[in-house]
Order: sequence, then C-alpha cells, then structure tokens
Amino acid sequence: MGANAADTAGPSAGRREWIGLVVLALPTLLLSLDFSVIYLAVPDLSVDLGADSTQQLWIADIYGFMMAGFLVTMGTVGDRIGRRKLLLIGAVLFGVASILAAFSTSAGMLIVARALMGISGATLMPSTLALISTMFKNSRQLGVAIAAWMACFMGGMALGPVVGGALLDSFWWGSVFLLGVPVMVVLLAVGPVLLPESRDPDPGKLDLVSVALSLLAVLPFVYGLKELLKAGFAVLPVVSLVLGAVFAVAFVSRQRKLTDPLMDLSLFRDRAFSTALLVGSMIPALQGGTYFLIAQHLQDVEGLSPISAGLWLAPSSAIMIGTILVAPVLARRVRPAYLFCAGLLIAAAGFVVLTRIDGPGQLLELWIGYAIMALGVGFPAGLGTALVLGAAPQEKAGSASAVSEAGNDLGVAMGVAVLGSICTLVYRGEFAGQVPGGLPPSATAAADNLAAAVPVAGQLPSPQGPELLAAARAAFTTGLNTVAIICGALFVALAVLSVVALRHVPATGTEATDTEPADTAAEQSSRQQ
Repeated sequence: MGANAADTAGPSAGRREWIGLVVLALPTLLLSLDFSVIYLAVPDLSVDLGADSTQQLWIADIYGFMMAGFLVTMGTVGDRIGRRKLLLIGAVLFGVASILAAFSTSAGMLIVARALMGISGATLMPSTLALISTMFKNSRQLGVAIAAWMACFMGGMALGPVVGGALLDSFWWGSVFLLGVPVMVVLLAVGPVLLPESRDPDPGKLDLVSVALSLLAVLPFVYGLKELLKAGFAVLPVVSLVLGAVFAVAFVSRQRKLTDPLMDLSLFRDRAFSTALLVGSMIPALQGGTYFLIAQHLQDVEGLSPISAGLWLAPSSAIMIGTILVAPVLARRVRPAYLFCAGLLIAAAGFVVLTRIDGPGQLLELWIGYAIMALGVGFPAGLGTALVLGAAPQEKAGSASAVSEAGNDLGVAMGVAVLGSICTLVYRGEFAGQVPGGLPPSATAAADNLAAAVPVAGQLPSPQGPELLAAARAAFTTGLNTVAIICGALFVALAVLSVVALRHVPATGTEATDTEPADTAAEQSSRQQ
C-alpha cells in the first residue's frame, strides 16, 4: 500500500521531461568540471600570458569565488524572473565568457573572463536544480532525477583532470575553456522547447541591499580563509575574514526583518533541511579535499602522469556515481537516516584503509581505500539534495537550490584549502625531521611542499637527490594519513548526527497519504500481518 501511495504522489514525468533532464545535466557536468580542469592548464597558460604567482592563484580561484558569491542572489532572481529565462541568459553569458577566456591575451583578461564564467555559472546551477523540481512531480522520479543531477556534479569534478590532460596533450591551454561553448549552444537551442518556465507567483521586491550584503559576506570570507590556510597568518586575510563575518551577521539580521527576504531563514528550522545541507556541504569538502591530495600522491609519490592519475581514479569515481544513482531506489524501502548513516560509516572505513598507506608502491591499497570511501559517500550525496528541496515550498525552489549549491561549492573550495593546509603543515614538520644533511641553499624550497621537493631532488646528485625525495614522499604520506584520520572521524560524527536528526523522515516508498501515517514499508507489512 505504501508503494502505491508513493507512485501516486504526483503525475509521472514523460519523455519530454527525461530528455529535458539530460539537457539540464550537461551544464551541471560542465560547471563542476570547470572547477578542476583549470589546475592542469595553469602551468602552460602562465608561460604564454606571463602570469606571476599571485595572478595564477586568481586564475585558479576566481571562478569558484564568484560562483559561490552570486549563487544565493541568482537563485532568488530565478524565483522572480523565471528559472528558464535566467538559465538561458546564463548560457549566453557563460558561452561568451568561455570564448574570452580561451583567447585571452593577458593574465588580467583571463582573470576577468574567469570571473564572468563564475557569475554566469551562478545563474545556471540553481536554475537547473529548481527546474528539475518543477518538471518531476512524482516523488520517486524526482529522487532519481536529482540523483542523476548530483552524479553529474560529482562526476564533473572527477573528470576534470582526465579531460584537461587529454585536451592539453593535443591542443593549447585555451581548449579547456572552449568545452562550454557547444554545451551552451545545445542548451539555447532545445531549452525553450523542452524546459518549462517556472517562477514564484508572488516574489515580492528584490532587496538590493541584501544582494550587496550577501556578496560582501561570502567573497571576503572565502578569500580570507583560503589565503590564511594557504600562506599562514597575515593581516589582510584576517581582516578579510572579520569583514566577511560582520557582513554575514548584518545579512542575517536584515533577512529576519524583511517581508520578502533574499534568503528564507525559516527553512533552516526544518531538521531535515539543516542536516541534509550540513552533510551535503561536508561530503564535497572531505571527498574533494582528499581527491586532490590523492591525485598529488599519485603524481609526486607514485610517479604517474596527470592523465594517468586521472584515469587511475576514474573507476572509483564511477563507483561513487553508481551509488548516487542507486540511493533513491534503496530509499523507497529504507529510511534516509539509515542510508546516510550506512554510507558515512562505509566512507569512514575507506579512510581507515588510507591511514595504512606508508609510501610509494601501494597503489592497490590506495585505490581500495579511495574506492570504499567513494562507495560510501554516494548514498548521502544521492539523497541529500532531494531532502533539501523537499523541505522548501515550490515557489522557493530557486532559493533552496541556491543554498544547496552554495554549500556544495563552498565545501569543495574549503575542503581543498583546509585539508591541503593540514597536509602541508604535517609535511613541513615531518620533512624537517627527516631531511638529509649537507644540502645546498637551493634545496631549501623542498621544505615547503612535495610539489617543490620533486624538481629540487631531480637537480641534486646521488645520494642526496634520492634521499631528499624519499624524505619528502614520506612526509607527504604522513600528511595524507593525518587527513584520513580527521576525515574518518568527521564521517563517523556525521553518521551519528544523521541517525538522530533524520530518523523522522520516512522512506519514499511509504509516503503518507491523507489517512495513512508515514511508516516504513516493513512496519506497514508487519502491522498488516
């Protein structure tokens, strides 16, 4: 009986909606891929454009900064002017910005183009997710559609190094930016035909002061935190963090007073919304940060090329995508709390395996640990976004989508920065205790990080070169072990939180009707017997 109730929870989607999902999945895959594809292109473009170290950081980071800063604003704009309209406007802007980036003639021009890509990306991401919630009224189908969307988002992050490496092997650095142009052309061609328009029927007035406060809160905070973790204590990052926090308080205070707030803070009163949002932000932070450390381990400890490292990680990413897609099916019978808990504990077990890595020559153990982690995170990743959207009223779908996306994007950025900084701190301490004596002054750069140690070791004679490289690899591996311990402990804590906070959420196959309580299928079957 519960299953039938779920089947009739809303009208079933047809062929048009499923084709529309494919159309929406393409920009999602592309936008997440653009987070990671740039890292392989930075060395080549820096030589061509003469970018200094500061400009290189801005080229790599400005895309994520601007997207994170504008997500909440653009999600609300979509609620007001129409999500399809905003999506198509964003497609035009993203395509133009991609062309500008590909054919940039200076580092400054590329930074501006990447900033425009981030702003236009912020119009695309919440619009795609909000339109999915509009197109799929049947709860089961909505869960599958959101899982497919999340699989594209997570898959894009994983595919970035593979795609980037393949393009850079055959073309110039600008080719990595041109990936977006054909995707946006397809979106503009078929979007008006396949995608419905949806908006908040009573949106109220857009508060420009709130828009400014949201940007002034997010952008300085993200910049300050990343710079503080990257370069250590400095006045500018600390001031930036304080300013971001002050503006965040001002933003929250203003939202509480407005009749039509930019962000509906009442959503956070829902335990399912808040818990799913927290878990959904922590997963890309911990998984994404670990991914980049493992990618560095594969290249600088195991000696693989960038594209080989990406291909080596691809099967694990495929496992994660498969789990994301399976999660909504299991959720028809099993409460989300238990799926969240099981997935997070499985992921924690994967991190336990990673703590056992002690240097080069353990590719199989490294793959097993990462694959177990990827298997586990797929369950909450595949269900969390659906819980976030399900807690929001339909007219606020754009705002809820934007909040969810902001959590994902900030999670990735912060995870790479925080976990990378922890690994670097451990590396420096360990390397100082293992570095061989009698090194020339030119070798001091090796004490900073593994990426700097590898070329230094290559320039030293034997036995100093091999000894320095062995010490650097051992120090980095210890840093990776430390990160794995921290991530494993956090996943266990999130598993406990999920069971406690989500235990009231029913399985999707046992949704309540007007006369039937929301119990699990097993409980209903037991009562009927």
